[in-house]
Amino acid sequence: MHPETHLALHHVRAAELRAEADAYRLAAAAAAAARHRRDLRTRLGWTLVEVGLRLAAAPKTAAAVP
Repeated sequence: MHPETHLALHHVRAAELRAEADAYRLAAAAAAAARHRRDLRTRLGWTLVEVGLRLAAAPKTAAAVP
């Protein structure tokens, strides 16, 4: 194989690898952002459930002091 042909193929493959790495980085960043939003939504949901359960519970009355 001619050296210039080999070099041209190397440049093409390097560009493909860089594009693949960029696509992976973008996908990983999007997945991390989605995971963060989902985690936040889950924590907020359970907090609302806890508040609702406390509001729905019968109020505790203070013991009468004789």
